[in-house]
Amino acid sequence: MSTLLVSDRRIGGTGLAAVLGSWRRPGPAYAALADAVRRAILAGDLPLATRVPGERELADVLGVSRTTTSGAYGLLRDEGYLVSRQGSGTVTALPEDRARGGAALPLHRPLATDGVVDLTIAACPAPRELHEAARRAVDALPRHAGHGYAPLGLDVLRAAIADRYTARGTPTTPDQVLVTTGAQHAIALLMRTHAGPGDRVVVEQPTYPHAIDAARSVGARPVPVPTGRAGTDLDLLESTVRQVAPRLVYLIPDHHNPTGATLDGAAREQVRALARRTGTVVAGDEVLTDLTLDGPEPEPFAGDGHAPRVVAIGSMSKSHWGGLRVGWLRGPADLVARLALARRSADLGTAVLDQLVAVELLRLGEAPLVERRDRLRAGRDLLVRLLAERLPGWRFAVPPGGQALWVDLGAPVSSALSALALAHGVRVAPGPAFGVDGGLEDRLRLPFTSEPDELRRAVDGLALAWAALGAPGRADAGTPPLAGTTAALV
Repeated sequence: MSTLLVSDRRIGGTGLAAVLGSWRRPGPAYAALADAVRRAILAGDLPLATRVPGERELADVLGVSRTTTSGAYGLLRDEGYLVSRQGSGTVTALPEDRARGGAALPLHRPLATDGVVDLTIAACPAPRELHEAARRAVDALPRHAGHGYAPLGLDVLRAAIADRYTARGTPTTPDQVLVTTGAQHAIALLMRTHAGPGDRVVVEQPTYPHAIDAARSVGARPVPVPTGRAGTDLDLLESTVRQVAPRLVYLIPDHHNPTGATLDGAAREQVRALARRTGTVVAGDEVLTDLTLDGPEPEPFAGDGHAPRVVAIGSMSKSHWGGLRVGWLRGPADLVARLALARRSADLGTAVLDQLVAVELLRLGEAPLVERRDRLRAGRDLLVRLLAERLPGWRFAVPPGGQALWVDLGAPVSSALSALALAHGVRVAPGPAFGVDGGLEDRLRLPFTSEPDELRRAVDGLALAWAALGAPGRADAGTPPLAGTTAALV
């Protein structure tokens, strides 16, 4: 499905040829032509709802066969970038997912395309300790083989999570912990219990895409507040909360996905004070907290744990393994109890064996995390060096933690670049995927979780796609900074 705007704009064959410029490349001519038209639409050079020339007219102007133009138009119709209606001709459009206000992330499925490096997934492989943890979990299973339903989570896991918070400086009891089926489940539960059709939910811009999805799934309206190198704009956050009276605020305080920013201690206290003063529930997503690569670990988002409207979200997925679907929510005991009741409409508890595996991994403490951090630190520094060599005009801050770089391309071509990059062996998530309103076209998220050879291939492919795109370079192109320093990031 596509979104089609009403317009009487029309572009002739000569005009479209000028817009497309040098579009030819090795491979099927129809695919190259379709890529060029798609890039022009995404970059705004070919406006939406513009009537394009007929297949024969365009073929004559470009000096190609009608089979080429027919194949290109057919591919673009299938994708939703062109819509043909009887009596109205063929006009430019956007696929439904992009027209909603952001580029959708692809489903995380095995790729059928051989040799493609998938940088849409920021996740590391399982730690070597997983197998032994799973074996110990199976041994422990008979002690938990009752009816198997635990809406709040297994007592042993809730106690282990509570102990982690207490050790970090946030005194916590097990009744303040709800075990969920991953952090996304925790986010969805919060949205479903606090917001409904027409309610406002404040999120950062950019932010984790599936948090936006969770808000929209209950009919709520995400309200964006910008975040940058120093984290969320707190003055704007406060004024936004006062103006729109949101039912929920969702923040990523540690190694923010995708910008990498971290709120300092004073900013965290300001957020907690805002929650106390306004009575607004503020959720802090701490799934990346354990992935601090430089300097001390950030302070706990919940502080001393006494703020009654502050909720912390955690997960095993980033720190240990994405295939272990165990997350949690730490908050006031009465809120935890309400959420446990609310989850019954969707599920009756997280898988018992998965929870026992999580218990065994948590008992190992820092051991699995040290190797994970070393891997990510090496990947980050390698990606920084590769970008300095191949794409020196791109700018970014080198984050002290997390899993990705948030790159400023210097031109609003992120969606076009991501579309073209696949032909060069790289799948990337464009900037608009992380925004509420479809902006961020000058940004690109690049995870450094892949193997070194895959990162090298990815940067090579991105450099080729960038050159093929013909995007404008920077006058101040130079070497991006190495780990621990800061680059220009608007």
